[in-house]
Amino acid sequence: MKKTLISATVASVLTMASFGALADGPNFYGRLDLSVTNSDEGLTSREGKDGTVLENNFSHVGVKGSETIANNIDVIYQMEFQVENTSTNSDVFKARNTFLGLKTTAGTVLVGRNDTVFKQSEGGIDLFGNTNADIDRLVGAQTRAADGIWYYSPKIADLVTLNATYLMEDNQASDDSQYAFSATIGDKKLKAQNFYVAGAYNKGISSIDAYRGVAQVKLGDFKLGGLFQNSEHVSKTNLEGNSYFVNVAYNLNGVNLKAEYGKDEAGLGLYAKRSGIQTENTTDVNITNITVGADYKIAKSTMVYGHYAMYEGDYKVSGVKMDLADDNVFTVGVRYNF
Repeated sequence: MKKTLISATVASVLTMASFGALADGPNFYGRLDLSVTNSDEGLTSREGKDGTVLENNFSHVGVKGSETIANNIDVIYQMEFQVENTSTNSDVFKARNTFLGLKTTAGTVLVGRNDTVFKQSEGGIDLFGNTNADIDRLVGAQTRAADGIWYYSPKIADLVTLNATYLMEDNQASDDSQYAFSATIGDKKLKAQNFYVAGAYNKGISSIDAYRGVAQVKLGDFKLGGLFQNSEHVSKTNLEGNSYFVNVAYNLNGVNLKAEYGKDEAGLGLYAKRSGIQTENTTDVNITNITVGADYKIAKSTMVYGHYAMYEGDYKVSGVKMDLADDNVFTVGVRYNF
C-alpha cells in the first residue's frame, strides 16, 4: 500500500514537472487606465463629449501562455478583453486581441482577432498611444481585425522580420481581398538595437489602401521618431493624401518628457470622422495636431501622466473652404499594470 502510494506520488510529481517544463502559463495580466479630460469639442476623447469627462483608456484583462507539443513546435494562445468602467453601456467586456497559434523555427502563425501588421508596424512611435492623443486621431487603418490569419517570420540575422495579415472573406464587409504586409528592422523597444525602422502596406482593411514608413532612434536620453503614411479610401477616393508625425521624448531623471507634431491631408482619422467631413464631397483636408506631455513611473507597475493636445484644420466642399472646430484637450491620468 505504501509502495503504491509512493509510486503514485512520484509519478504525479514527474508528470507535473514534465508539464511545467513544456508549458509557459497560463499567465493572467491586465491594465487599469483612467484619466480626467477636459476638451473644447470632445472630438478626440473616448467618450466623444466636450467639457470634463472621466475616460477609460482601454483598461483590459487577459490570459496568455504557450505549450510545447513537439520539438521546436509550440502552441501559443491569448484571450484579452477590454473592460468598460466609465461607460453606461451595458457591454462591460469588449473583444481585444484573442488568438490561437503555432510557433516554429519557420515562424509564427496566429488565427483569430489581432492588430493588423500594418498597425503593429508603428512600433513605439505612438508616444501618446491608447489615449485621446493616439495617432489614430489623424491616420486611418489602425485596425484590430477579426477572422484573420497572421504570420511573423523568425528574426533574420537578429534584425529583420517579415509579417503578414490576411482576413478571411466570409466575415468581412467587402468580398475583395483584404490583407497587410510589413517588414521591420531593429527593435521597437530600442533595447536589443537602439533603432527601429518599418515599412508596411494595407490593402482594403477598414476600406483603406495605405502604405507607411516608420523610424525611431534612441540617442542617449533622447528618442527621436517619425511616421509617414499615404492613404486612400477604397470607395470615397476623394479622401486621400499624406499624413505624418515627428516626435521627441527625453528622459529627465525618470520623467519622460514628450512632444509631437502631426499633419493629415487624407481625412481618414477619428478627428475627421467625428467632425463629419468623411463624405464624397470633401477635398483638400488639412489637419494639424500638436501634443506635449510627460509621464512618470511612481512604481514598477504604476505610471502617472498628463498631456495637452491641440487640433485644428480646414477642408473644402465643392471648392469652398470650411474650417474645422479647434479642439484643445487637457488630460491627466494614472495607469496600473498587473
